[in-house]
Amino acid sequence: MAPKVKILSNYFGIDQAWTYDFYTGHGGYETAKKVLVEKQPDEVTAEVKASGLRGRGGAGFPAGMKWSFLAKPEGVPRYLTVNADESEPGTFKDRAILEWDPHMLIEGILIASYALGVHQAFVYIRGEFHLPEVHLSQAVEEAYAKGVIGEKCLGTDYKLDIVVHRGAGAYICGEETALLESLEGKRGYPRLKPPFPAVSGLFGCPTIINNVETIANVPWILANGGAAYAALGTEKSPGTRLFSISGHVNKPGVYEEELGIPLMTLINENGGGVRGGKKLKAVIPGGSSTPVLTPTECETITMDYEALAAAGTMFGSAGIIVMDEDTSMVEVIVNLLHFYAHESCGQCSPCREGTGWLHRTMKQLLKGQGTADDVEKILDIANQMEGRTVCPLAAAATMPTRSYLTKFRSEFEALLPKLAGV
Repeated sequence: MAPKVKILSNYFGIDQAWTYDFYTGHGGYETAKKVLVEKQPDEVTAEVKASGLRGRGGAGFPAGMKWSFLAKPEGVPRYLTVNADESEPGTFKDRAILEWDPHMLIEGILIASYALGVHQAFVYIRGEFHLPEVHLSQAVEEAYAKGVIGEKCLGTDYKLDIVVHRGAGAYICGEETALLESLEGKRGYPRLKPPFPAVSGLFGCPTIINNVETIANVPWILANGGAAYAALGTEKSPGTRLFSISGHVNKPGVYEEELGIPLMTLINENGGGVRGGKKLKAVIPGGSSTPVLTPTECETITMDYEALAAAGTMFGSAGIIVMDEDTSMVEVIVNLLHFYAHESCGQCSPCREGTGWLHRTMKQLLKGQGTADDVEKILDIANQMEGRTVCPLAAAATMPTRSYLTKFRSEFEALLPKLAGV
């Protein structure tokens, strides 16, 4: 077998990998220095475009194209904001980058900021991430002390400041415009779009918001070329991906593989198979907000944007949650709906009222206190919620709800009270 290409996870699990000395001892910041000295900003953006790199936060929008949308009015500052508010249940891949290789992220921020004409970058990190925040903040301090960032980045005339900002544990602040509101010191309410952040973002200025994993890919792309990155994975879903595998598997963890890998290969080879030798019952492929897959669907599906969309689900954050034959799908969706009802910011009534109603009604079903009409009513309410709110949180609750009810309906109906004499 050909050796695996590792872009992001080469130093995961290695002691002191998060330090400046370790990073520079393995070629760190050499690419950034070469970029700052030898390339024009537009050339950097063109290379990222050529790579086909797609956003790793969930939407999968081409990163280079997103960069090209950044407005550049005269005399107005531009910002780069890195979304490290990894709160999607079943997802823990950004945390691994922050914990083990934060200098790789800083180098990506430096290259991206240079390409965008940005002199102030922010990393908005999840408040519960203690060790990742410690390692990232230490890395930023080291980068300042060694002249990597600051007034003269790597000895050039380019200036860049990086601020690490801790969130306060709100799932909604993973949504890019709610993140901006929080970063400005306001309540994390998502904004109506347009205008999009690339035109009017942080403090009303043009802003690019990228996920940690997206930015961490940038140094490799600039070191090896966009074409080399595009040669990995599939034609429309190039590159590698960090997969978070959890649930009923023998070896949960973060695994880097090329996009297009069969889902069952990830489960059986990377994850060590379903634990206890039990049968597979269901798989969440991209974090808790993505529609669930049945064992039959899992047998043929590959992990790329197009294949997952064709199967009626989403790649999302690549958080794979495996469930065995003993799992109650009703209990699973009750648990997920409790999360989304709790995390709704309350700005939009379909989400504020709908998520709570879905959770309460589903909980009644679980207790055996539902009615025959409840199942259809849940589906109807879910349809009325989706697409009628400022942000996708309502959809994050309703998409899995519909998939669980549709694919495992017999489990829900089995909990309905039996009529006397029947």
